[in-house]
Order: sequence, then structure tokens, then C-alpha cells
Amino acid sequence: MDLSALNDQQLAAVQHTEGPLLLLAGAGSGKTRVITSRIAYLLQDKGIPSQSILAVTFTNKAAREMRERVESMVGRKAAKGMVISTFHALCVRILKEDIQQLGFKKNFSIYGGADQLRLIRDLLQEVNTGLRKFDADRVQWLISDAKNRLVFPEDFLPKNGDDYGKVVAAIYPRYQRALKAFNAVDFDDLIMLTVRLLQEKPAVLEKYRQRFRYLMVDEYQDTNAAQYRLLRLLAEGHRNLCVVGDDDQSIYGWRGADLGNILDFEKDFPGTTVIRLEQNYRSSGNILSAANAVIRNNRKRKIKALWTSDGPGDKIDYLLCDDDEDEARMVVERIMTEKFKAGLNYRNFAILFRTNVQSRAFEEQLRYQNVPYVLIGGQQFFDRKEVKDVLAYFRVLVNPRDEVNLLRILNTPKRGIGDTSADRLIRFSAAQDVPLWQVLQNASEVDGLGDKVVEAIQGFVQMMESFRHRFRVGRISDTGRELLADLRFEDDLLRTAQDPDRARRRMANVAEVINAMASYEQREVQPTLEGFLEKVSLLDREEPPRQDKDAKLQRDAVVLMSLHASKGLEFPCVFLVGMEEDLLPHKKSVEVTFDIEEERRLCYVGITRAQKKLSLLGASRRKKFGVMQPRTESRFLEEIPGEVLRKTAGEAPTAATEEEKDRLAQSAFADIKALLGD
Repeated sequence: MDLSALNDQQLAAVQHTEGPLLLLAGAGSGKTRVITSRIAYLLQDKGIPSQSILAVTFTNKAAREMRERVESMVGRKAAKGMVISTFHALCVRILKEDIQQLGFKKNFSIYGGADQLRLIRDLLQEVNTGLRKFDADRVQWLISDAKNRLVFPEDFLPKNGDDYGKVVAAIYPRYQRALKAFNAVDFDDLIMLTVRLLQEKPAVLEKYRQRFRYLMVDEYQDTNAAQYRLLRLLAEGHRNLCVVGDDDQSIYGWRGADLGNILDFEKDFPGTTVIRLEQNYRSSGNILSAANAVIRNNRKRKIKALWTSDGPGDKIDYLLCDDDEDEARMVVERIMTEKFKAGLNYRNFAILFRTNVQSRAFEEQLRYQNVPYVLIGGQQFFDRKEVKDVLAYFRVLVNPRDEVNLLRILNTPKRGIGDTSADRLIRFSAAQDVPLWQVLQNASEVDGLGDKVVEAIQGFVQMMESFRHRFRVGRISDTGRELLADLRFEDDLLRTAQDPDRARRRMANVAEVINAMASYEQREVQPTLEGFLEKVSLLDREEPPRQDKDAKLQRDAVVLMSLHASKGLEFPCVFLVGMEEDLLPHKKSVEVTFDIEEERRLCYVGITRAQKKLSLLGASRRKKFGVMQPRTESRFLEEIPGEVLRKTAGEAPTAATEEEKDRLAQSAFADIKALLGD
């Protein structure tokens, strides 16, 4: 294949195919091109069977784009058989084949966050005999954290004096037993149980070692203990493991990412070849000089320095504003001026901040100036109540033993089976030690249920059994639409919504579930309800608002987002705001976790999002609970070389002429009209 477009380091990485390889890929250094070229090189030049190649990344979007690029290089036929997926999708693939060896059935359910919380709340009621009320969300997080650290229920030990640890020690084993009884796993189980399967079943481990002989892992700096152990198990036989990452962009320690995985890779795999990708194809020289100067103050890192052949470019502006409102005004004025002078679109501008609460002033100012914007974040589609209600029906149709979702739909929409009746059913199920679904099938045997309740339960059971058969023989999207019609779901939404507009939005969300099913049918050769739910479960947790995010980024609107959300993106003009102590670096990191280095990496990520122009802003004072308080400049500003920085204290951009103001106003008005479809 033609590799002439690669630089020397990229070429060396592509052609190194045997043995462990650590590819330190700096921001904007073309790592995706290297990964896809390496896969294509293995297929075309080395003649490696596609079935032997496994590439793992963190999002469905990244996996999909990687596959598409490889297919464009070698053709779909040559690429068929290789596995390019997320960690969790890979584990679903393995568990679907072999989970029965851990005592589960193959048609297991995957519980999302709401399902987990409901089960944990039930268990808390069982074990909590004291007066203190424990937060189910915190218990869920602690269990999730334990699983990501590969701490199994039997090994969990609370710290002395840690009341929540004691509760988790009591809940965690019960929680796992309940999941198994329901033939369900939660999202964190996907990796933890796969690791347990590979560790306890040597034949299964050997099968996958023999199959996946060439492993590649993207964003390796973001892996946690469980992901690391999974990779090590798969790679220890042949050691053909290529990991790609940038320790300087490790910003997810708060969710379990272990920086040591990439820093210690050479120790874990002796004989590792290390290749550094340092040529940057994104940012100007001054921006890279600032980024390099800031990040070199971190002690726990691999030495590297980004460079570009494109020249220094504009200096970096630092604007010290009077207060947070002035900061927002300065940013919006500069956006409007720069848009006119450079002929840019609104989507070429990004405002990045450390915490989401900082967005308010910018949103207000953008609205005041009639500048269109999008705020990346908000509630995920699959977290909305009406969507979860519909999915709960589908989950129970696939797995009747899924009692969390069965209880969710038992009286949704209302059918006369109230809380008292549900409680009697649950108690009968526990006393007789039989699944709740079996109790529903024989509801007349439960004492205390009225005739109308029994009749309602029997109607519910008959409907579910009928649709279970219909989903097996018909198109799943058509059958899903028929189920919602039978349930009179839209009537229920209209009846329970606080206003008609809210009802319409919720009905549109329900309709979108059916649209998602139809899209899934078009993509799959043999679509099934089980397969659709599997895709939803992975999308639900792996990619917080990813689809919404991509759609928003396509609009011609200024982008507002947190530094964490900005990773992997780039913009011609970036405003990095709140460059103050207690914001960046954040007060919690300085005073609680003492992890100033991760805050510095966040700053580095923000700087390297900029392609051409970077503006840093801070305020002399800022409101806290309505009271102005003095602020101190971020220590990271002192680390940026003075020769690349242009400081401005509270000055607005160069004033535009009256003619320019009129043209700016007309341009903004036209953009707003276009956005509104007027």
C-alpha cells in the first residue's frame, strides 16, 4: 500500500508489527491515520488474516470511523472479519459466547443506571436498620468504582470508620446475587465478568488469544484497572500489542483512568519499542509553544514536545476582565468582530470552561447579542423517563426474569395495579421463592388481590406473551409501533404531562425510539429485539450525549463546552475562560485530591484545541452567592512564555467603524433567521 503521505515516525509505527509497541501520539499528530494505516498494512502487505486483528477504542463513533477508514483503504471484503469495537462491545461479544460458564444464560439483560439504582434502593431498605439514610447514587458509584478496580464482591473491604464502605460491603454481594438471579449484568460487569471468565477458564482465554493475535488500543492513557487486565490477558501469549495514547491528555482520573498504565507500559511489556509522534498538524507554533511550556511542569509524564512546520502564527491573547459578566461580553464582542474580519462561521468558535456552571454568563450574552450557540451537554436521550419506559417493555419481552424493568412497566401506563397490589405480588414471590413473572402468570393464587386487579394482571400477561411471539416473527420496528398503540402510550403522555408542549416533546422522544429501531434494522443483516437492546445499552453508557453532540457541532453556532468534553475536537478560534486559581486549577483538585498535574493536563488539552487563534481570559473578581470576591490569576498563566503571549487588561477589541457595525448586525440577523428557518 502507498505510505508516502506518512512522516518518518508515522511510517515506523505502521511498519512495526511484531512485539509490544508504545506509540506516544501528541495532540494533533495524526494518530488515527497511523492506526488505520497500520491495520491496512497488516492486511495488505503482511497478509495477516482479518480475523486475527482486534482494535479497541472508547466510543462507538471512534470505532465506526476507524472501520470506515480501513475499509476505504483495503476494501470491505478484505476488512471483513476484523474486530474494531469499544471495550464494552468486545466484552459483550465474548460474554454472548461463553457467559454460561459463569452460571448465566446467554440472553442476559444489561442494566443501565436507572435500573441499577432501583435495585440498590430495594437492597438498601433490606440492610439499613438504622436511622441514617444512605444515598443510593453514592452506593452505586462506589460499586462501580470497585468493579473498575477489579475488586470483586468477596474481596471488598471497607476502610475503618467509613460508613458508606460498610454499607457497600453489605450491599455489593447481595446486588451481584440479585443481578444473577435476574439473569442480568450491569455495564461495569461487562468487563469485570469477562476478566473473571478469562482468568478462571483457561480454554476460553486460549481461544481468544489464538484468535486475536494483533491487538491495537487507542486512547490507552484513559484505561482503568479492569481494561488493563483484560488487555494483558489477551496479549500475554503473542505480545503483539500496540497501544496508542498521550499521557499529557490523561484527564479522566476522576472516573478511574490510571495514568500508570501508559507510564509503566515498558515495564509491563519488556522489549517495548517506543515511537513518539510529535509533529503537530493542527495548531500554530505559538500555541504549541504555550502548550509545551505548560505541560513540561508535570513530573509524571513521558518527555515529548509538539512542533509544527507551519510557522508561529498569531500570538496568544490574554485578557484580564473586570468580572465574569465583563469576561462574557469581551468574548462575544471578539467573536462578532473576528467572524466579520476573517470571514468565519460561528461554528469555528469555541468557548471552553472548567465547570459547566461557568456557561451561564456566556449564554446570556450570546442571546443578548443574537448570536446562535450550542451548549454541549444536558440529559441523554436514553435517560429520559418516557424512553426508559418503552425500553423497559422491550427488555422484559426479551428477559421476563428482569424484575426491575418488570416492576417499572407493571402499572405504566396505569392499568389498575397499584403499589399495594405490587407489594403483595413481590412478597408472594419472595415467600414462594419463584420469579415474579411466574407469580403474574398465576395471579389468582395471590391472597388479597381483588378481581379487577387479577383481571388487569391477566390482561397484561396475555399482551406480553402475544408481543413476545410477534417480535420473533415480524419486523421489530413495526411490532414496536403496534405495542405502543396497544398500550395507548401517547394518550397516557397527554394525560400526565404538565402542558401540551411537554407532551409533544415526550411523544417525539417515544417516536424516536421506533426510529432508532428502524435504523438498526437497516444496518443489520438479521435484526432482533435482543440485538437492538444490546446496541442501546452500549450507547447509553459509553457515549454521553454523543449523537446529540455530533448534530450540534454541525450547526453554524458558537460551541460552549467543558474542557473534559472538548477532548478530541479542534476549532480555528478558541476562548479558554476562567484562567484563575480555584477554577483552573480547580479548588477541589488543589485542596482535596492534591492532583494539580491532572488540572495542568486539562489546561494543555484546552490550549491544543485551538488551530489558529487562542484567547485566554480571566476575571479580577467574580460573584459567589451574589457577592463579588477578588480572584487570583491561574498559576498556569505564569508557565506560558512571555514572547508568545499578548496581554490586554480590560480592553475591548479594536473598535469597528459604523459601517462595520451595521454589516456585523445584518450578518448576525441573517444568521439568526437562517437558524430559525424563517
